[in-house]
Amino acid sequence: MFTGTYTAIVTPFKNGKIDEAALERLVNFQIDGGVDGVVPVGTTGESPTLDYEEHIQVIAQTVKFVAGRVKVLAGTGGNSTSEAIYLTQEAEKAGADGSLQVAPYYNKPTQEGLFQHFHAIARATSLPLMLYSIPGRCGIEIAVDTVERLAHDSVNIVGIKEAGGVPDRVTQIRRALGSNYSIMCGDDGLTLPFMALGAQGVISVASNIIPREVSNLVKAMQMDKTAVALKLHERFHQLFKDLFIETNPMPIKAALNMLGMMDEELRLPLVPMSVGNRAKLMETLTACGVLK
Repeated sequence: MFTGTYTAIVTPFKNGKIDEAALERLVNFQIDGGVDGVVPVGTTGESPTLDYEEHIQVIAQTVKFVAGRVKVLAGTGGNSTSEAIYLTQEAEKAGADGSLQVAPYYNKPTQEGLFQHFHAIARATSLPLMLYSIPGRCGIEIAVDTVERLAHDSVNIVGIKEAGGVPDRVTQIRRALGSNYSIMCGDDGLTLPFMALGAQGVISVASNIIPREVSNLVKAMQMDKTAVALKLHERFHQLFKDLFIETNPMPIKAALNMLGMMDEELRLPLVPMSVGNRAKLMETLTACGVLK
């Protein structure tokens, strides 16, 4: 079961190649900060612009750098079922602990198509799978009925990352599937209300730069210390917003660069942040004490 704080880590680049030294630093920073797991090559890891070899390389290197200290939930979804199966099987061979499966994007399958897609992937691997519903990116939502159907159909579909911004979905899924099904928030700014309704943690972008603080917020909610969690939420609320002032992962890569952790290199069609938004992000990082 996936619970707690998982960081959707960026993929560092240097001169067009994967920067493995920066990736190792980032992984160690996450573990030192108390996260429960990392998610390589999700959307934050720029998965659409990595070829198959690079995708598998990032997963394998992450598994190596983690060295069993936390869980590795590999992003291996796609809008092609055969591609998702291939990447998931390769992630299993590389030693990942699970797979994050985003809803197919652009081709907009029906709910039956979604069911068949995830059903086929689940049959092709023994890894535990977490669905990923993010209608703002994919154009479709994994309906609660489909989530329930998949959970009953495939024992290795064990949870969902909810990134649609609708807290009521947590209640609906929890009512349908009980407490043993993992629900992870997919939006840092909604971690507190999602967990108050029964989510068990967050797959976080912000924890790339503040792993300890995000972990502490999640742990406080797990221990029913809502006042402690609320204080952390209020401190970082503007940062949670400004990390999406432009398309993710552009702001988080800019922030990591400001902190001296890696080059701010993206792959087209993503480009560095605008001057004005960069200044606003720097101001927010300073105001909340991340940047000295």
